[in-house]
Amino acid sequence: MASRLLRSSYSGSLRAVSTASTVRPTAVSAVHQFSNRRQFTASSSSKMASSFYKDWEPEGPTVKTGIPGPKAKEAIKELDEVFDTRSLNMLTDYHKSVGNYIADPDGNVLLDVYAQIASIPIGYNNPVLQDAARSSDMVNSIINRPALGNFPPTDWASVLKTGILKVAPKGLNQVFTAMAGSDANETAYKAAFMWRRQKERGGPQVEFTAEEMESAMINQSPGASSLSILSFKSAFHGRLFGSLSTTRSKPIHKLDIPAFDWPQATFPLLKYPLEEHAEENAAAEQAALDEVEHLIKNYHIPPAAVIIEPIQSEGGDNHASPAFFRGLRAITKKHGVLMIVDEVQTGVGATGKFWAHEHWDLQDPPDMVTFSKKAQTAGYYFGNPELRPNKPYRQFNTWMGDPARALLFKAIIGEIERLGLVEHTARVGDYLYGKLEGLAQKYPGQFANLRGKGQGTFIAFDNPRRDEFLARAKKFGVNIGGSGPSAVRLRPMLIFEEKHADILVDALEKIVKSFQ
Repeated sequence: MASRLLRSSYSGSLRAVSTASTVRPTAVSAVHQFSNRRQFTASSSSKMASSFYKDWEPEGPTVKTGIPGPKAKEAIKELDEVFDTRSLNMLTDYHKSVGNYIADPDGNVLLDVYAQIASIPIGYNNPVLQDAARSSDMVNSIINRPALGNFPPTDWASVLKTGILKVAPKGLNQVFTAMAGSDANETAYKAAFMWRRQKERGGPQVEFTAEEMESAMINQSPGASSLSILSFKSAFHGRLFGSLSTTRSKPIHKLDIPAFDWPQATFPLLKYPLEEHAEENAAAEQAALDEVEHLIKNYHIPPAAVIIEPIQSEGGDNHASPAFFRGLRAITKKHGVLMIVDEVQTGVGATGKFWAHEHWDLQDPPDMVTFSKKAQTAGYYFGNPELRPNKPYRQFNTWMGDPARALLFKAIIGEIERLGLVEHTARVGDYLYGKLEGLAQKYPGQFANLRGKGQGTFIAFDNPRRDEFLARAKKFGVNIGGSGPSAVRLRPMLIFEEKHADILVDALEKIVKSFQ
């Protein structure tokens, strides 16, 4: 298929990139800037497969200064005068970042397995995306940004069908485009509430009553419905009001913010290794399903929908079995409650499937699947036409997404297909997981609860000194992130290869040794 196409076919594209812009350095010119730097590479990396784009990346990381270095510190000080920098991880020079590598103003170049919190799909300064950004269609979308609900461009249907909808989950053939992951979930919740109340009224043809319209204006029932969204403990679904009420990962996200009285169920906490705790884990999953059903039947504000992540990402990289999710789908179908799958972080190939819920083999697809991050755009997919509100302006805002970002996702999809990156990620994930299993055996307790087997590169482990572990990683040329109270989460890009896995594993071992 596309993955069998010759990778050298884009060498001409790379040459075009190197000469087409005088505004910012390109992927190719950035490589020359890396060439004279001290590099840390695994000894076996040169034997691995070549990069997807010729002469694109450095051979390995370079660490010249502490991070932040003197130039970064000076720039951060200036930035802090006008912008809150307290959550700053690393001041980045995006002109010099390339492929799997992130650069800073002091000449440090790190292997990036955090990827802007799992949001970079096919590398920094990807030459094909640079070409897409220079296209006349992109320029037109950027400078004439439309209010999509009122003034969609003439080719909007084509853009959706050849991009976002080309990779729609099975059974879902429509999309509502949005701005970000939180926005995608918020609008999915609205769709669920409107669907439920429309059903209770007797169908889309039934008009609203005067009482409903008047009470809605003072935020009271029956116009403001008494319905809820059921989520799970440790879940993360965003930071807007509705999405924040379903987020349960950290108190800092929620403190001081008014919240809806919505239910939460226990997400099954699996024990590892899975094969040694099969009976306990099955019991934990059944208990969680029983709790979900109890809440659907008895919670004082009835749930219109259940939202769940295929892997609880921000909350600690918590997994459940396909059987659990099949059971959840059966319960929602039984009780007439919608199932929303939040694929904001798990979607677009990271788990070795384009959508992580494809691992579940569901008999009936989810009612809605939300997406963002690696898609570089956002929204939710749906199939049931009744999830489209019965009147205009009910599901609406000025932008309703962004055609420029939809075009970018279209180009990303093209490269994923051409290079076979979903299958590639599945294979590299297996390779990386095997290497990490070796580290876990060699250093007991340092790579605890290793999880993500068979889930592409969506891998995590627990470390007793997690925060210090993450900080030290930069000294050894790796940018990495955490989740939950103790997890180290790996979020490489889809172009992450075996040679990058070798560099990463070598760095992880050096971090552990540095504690001894």
